[in-house]
Amino acid sequence: MQHFPIFLAVSGRRVVLSGGGEAAVAKLRLLLKTEARITVVADQFEDQIETWAENGCLTLIRRAQEPGDAFCAALFYAANDDAAEDLRVTRLAQADGALTNWVDNLEQSQFITPAIVDRDPVTIAIGTEGAAPVLARSIKADLESRLPRSLGVLARVGKTFRKAVDVLPFGAPRRAFWSDYYFNAGPKSFDETGEDGLQDTLNGLLSAHVSKEAEAGRVTFVGAGPGDPELLTLKARRVLHEADVVIHDRLVTPEILELARREATVIDVGKEGFGPSTPQDHIDRIIVEHALNGAHVVRLKSGDATVFGRLDEEIDACLASDVAYTIVPGITSASAAVASIGQSLTRRGRNSSVRLITGHDVAGYADQDWRALAKPGEVAAIYMGKKAARFLQGRLMMHEASPDTPVTAVANASRANQQVVETRLGDLVNDLEQADLDGPVLMLFGLAPRHALEQIEPLSEEVAL
Repeated sequence: MQHFPIFLAVSGRRVVLSGGGEAAVAKLRLLLKTEARITVVADQFEDQIETWAENGCLTLIRRAQEPGDAFCAALFYAANDDAAEDLRVTRLAQADGALTNWVDNLEQSQFITPAIVDRDPVTIAIGTEGAAPVLARSIKADLESRLPRSLGVLARVGKTFRKAVDVLPFGAPRRAFWSDYYFNAGPKSFDETGEDGLQDTLNGLLSAHVSKEAEAGRVTFVGAGPGDPELLTLKARRVLHEADVVIHDRLVTPEILELARREATVIDVGKEGFGPSTPQDHIDRIIVEHALNGAHVVRLKSGDATVFGRLDEEIDACLASDVAYTIVPGITSASAAVASIGQSLTRRGRNSSVRLITGHDVAGYADQDWRALAKPGEVAAIYMGKKAARFLQGRLMMHEASPDTPVTAVANASRANQQVVETRLGDLVNDLEQADLDGPVLMLFGLAPRHALEQIEPLSEEVAL
């Protein structure tokens, strides 16, 4: 992030703009929505700027900019449509101590003005750091169509009521009140009685929430998927945003954790195979403790919560303490890994079943039905198998699995740093050591990547039907 987004207080402060042409008019349309004292400096002005000046909206200085014109200005805009003049006035303004923006010149600007969705006092700023202005405009148009015009009125009236809501406990009770107001009672009241009825609605709503019994805490076990935030389910996104406490595994990516509310308590309880780990009984205990204190706890697990996630132990802990729970499934890493190599886990004529196995468990290396797995055509997705690769290779070949059996290792499936290693069972250990894969690795036993679309055998018309 090269530009840190903030909302600058400009009420009563000077904002100076140099320029009197079309670029100046476009920027002034936005600036005039603020409560700033606007001064425009130029030799000549468009008629629209003259009209604004006649109406008392801004002050004109009818000459080229000089030293001191931007003194005490909070912001300065260079909008002369002339590179040499914009460079000159920008230097003058910086010498006067103002933060400067050179319109349509990102490199020479100390700050940038984002695309804005205005539902005063609700303001949404959209920036792409100059990389894609058309994208910012598209997002703005989408948000404009989604947000009701009444939103600004609801926020303005709600702002006057914030002190009264202090009678509710901080946290979930207050959020529940405001959520009820903005998304339920408020819009209904506005549609029926307009702005005049909102104060009565707020008073009645607050009385109802004050007398309402506090909701019991609860736990939601959420599958965070393999790492790509776009692979989160809509339900997982919503629940994560509602959480008071987020307890997450080591493999949950920072991009996904960013979707939690900033006020939420975020706790890392990561485990590492054959390495440092948070004891399971400690995880169970903190899940239950936060829920019993009235929090909505999201237990965030990489992939799908029901696959090698020790979910049963945590559910048992909830049940033992009479804590309610729900499960939100996620995309397991096997699905993401096999999709990344253009294959499927099952295929007619090759395998009618697939095994999801782990390379190790709480007792160490995990034993499997090696004889069944070693048969030709069998497919398995092996979780947490990187450190157990030599053990897996030895067990499979001991049970007569062919050394030529394809194995594909996918590290960081679905993420920007995904790596794919194509190998054979006989070369598995050496190839993994040479690749030096970093991050979670899932091995697809019995599958090789599909390298080109032309290798895909087309279905016959009869089969396709």
